[in-house]
Amino acid sequence: MERVYPAQPMKLGRVERIEFEYTRHGVVALIANWHIAKGQVITPTVGTTRTEEDFFEHINKTIETDPEAGWIFLVDQLNIHQSESLVRLVAQRCSIDIDFGVKGQSGILQSMATRAAFLSARNHRIRFVYIPKHTSWLNQIECWFSILVRRLLKRSSFTSTEDLKHQILDFIAYFNRTLAKPFVWRFVGFPESD
Repeated sequence: MERVYPAQPMKLGRVERIEFEYTRHGVVALIANWHIAKGQVITPTVGTTRTEEDFFEHINKTIETDPEAGWIFLVDQLNIHQSESLVRLVAQRCSIDIDFGVKGQSGILQSMATRAAFLSARNHRIRFVYIPKHTSWLNQIECWFSILVRRLLKRSSFTSTEDLKHQILDFIAYFNRTLAKPFVWRFVGFPESD
């Protein structure tokens, strides 16, 4: 969104006023990973769509950064996170040569549940862990997305989708360079009431 009129600057006793009218230039989709130990965003992908192919390419690009490493991807239960292409990618990368069946009919490819079971198998070097529905706070990249919204997107104006893409990537580079640190979970539960 690009604001139609410039913001009115803050003055003594008055906060900055953001114009509510805007011109919409389109959308971008950000797919990113959170490196838990480093507290950094790694291998961000900014594109025009968020399809099975986009997610497959993103995961493949991430694995390519260290092809022999063990990878655990914590994801929600979105259908693109349980796709046939991911099953085939994990099988190829982990040298698993078996009959996968036919999508929608039989074997590992039969349903999203059977594909998710294969993708989350603990004996795979590359695996996916699916968080329960409505628990996005368990996925640390979701916490970082809220930082992105608060620090970059909320009060900004972008002249095009390319401008937005570049500003997101610049913010990620800045964040990783200056603000990155692992999240420390401090919540220990609600106090018991008397």
